[in-house]
Amino acid sequence: MDIPVFLLIIYTTMKRYILITSLILLNITIALSQINTKDIEKIIENKKATIGIAIIHKDKVYTTGNNNKYPLMSAFKFHVSVTALKKMEKENIALNSMVCIPKEKMHTNTYSPLRDKYPNQDIHISYKEIIEYTVSISDNNTCDFLIDFVGGVDKVNSYIKSLGIDGFSFSETEDDMHKNIINSYKNWSTPLSMAQLIKKVYTENILSDEYFSFLEKAMIETSSGADKLKAGLPENVKFGHKTGHSDRRPDGVQIGEADAGVIYLPNGEKCYLVVFIKDSKEHDKDNTKIMSDIANTVYNSIIKK
Repeated sequence: MDIPVFLLIIYTTMKRYILITSLILLNITIALSQINTKDIEKIIENKKATIGIAIIHKDKVYTTGNNNKYPLMSAFKFHVSVTALKKMEKENIALNSMVCIPKEKMHTNTYSPLRDKYPNQDIHISYKEIIEYTVSISDNNTCDFLIDFVGGVDKVNSYIKSLGIDGFSFSETEDDMHKNIINSYKNWSTPLSMAQLIKKVYTENILSDEYFSFLEKAMIETSSGADKLKAGLPENVKFGHKTGHSDRRPDGVQIGEADAGVIYLPNGEKCYLVVFIKDSKEHDKDNTKIMSDIANTVYNSIIKK
């Protein structure tokens, strides 16, 4: 018996749809299988903290806990530095251009290696050094200088959003957060937004070659957080990152712990990894161990795939 033409068309279309759907599902399975998600879930289960993770590798994305707002702490200095470098680029301000930071801008009640090096005096310094202090050493006073330089924290917020990044909000300077630790909650991001921003800066020519190369070097030379994500990676693997760390509230809860960066894989690929911890009742060493264990699992999953 001959099959009507319209039935053949329907049958062929359905076969094609099933094949395409199967291939899509297969690709999703392959993408997720590249990262050992079960081991990651074991690392964070039963922890007395809210933990968010974002991983981007070869345009594949893995997240957990991404629906929460995580206090960035000093990790937002990456956003500030990108905004400052873009302003410098637009206004043809060279990295070696000199500027004076008045001594009254060097607050005494905050972490500031630059102030400690030049106490109670005006400081003549290059923009290059200011950004190095901000990114690599996490100086709070130089960060607030850069915020003033770009026109306020609202300018940082609006510029990063103009890049197509959402899922974050900034309203506080470092000084604001030190005056009232609860203000730290107002500078927040999702893990995925942070990972997307870092990837965009590293891959989409947001900055000119000169300014990007400088920022990349400053990220790799970051001295803070040696016990966080970096501790889970082999010593010979480059890792550019920005960390954040809060004090604890009066009730003993740590507001935020953050580490976000780029793993330079042996085959030339890059993996963007972000781990945020919020409202932790764990000890500081346990929080950093969570981060290093996650980095170790991610790295080993990728190189052994």
